[in-house]
Amino acid sequence: MPTIKYYRRILGWSQYDLARLARLNPNTVRKAENGKPISGQTAIAIVDAFNEALGEHMLVRDIEGLNVTV
Repeated sequence: MPTIKYYRRILGWSQYDLARLARLNPNTVRKAENGKPISGQTAIAIVDAFNEALGEHMLVRDIEGLNVTV
């Protein structure tokens, strides 16, 4: 299953690029990519940014390594 880093690389994005497009702090993107706990809202923002760029309809569960807290 693809990871955040995988999608960033195929899109040619840095962590900063993803943060900007998902309207997140770059440190939050770094946390998410390193498997640290993130909120569901943060996970959705990341997935939405990828969906917009790729024309996909991924869900949070489609990205490996997202550690979503409830």
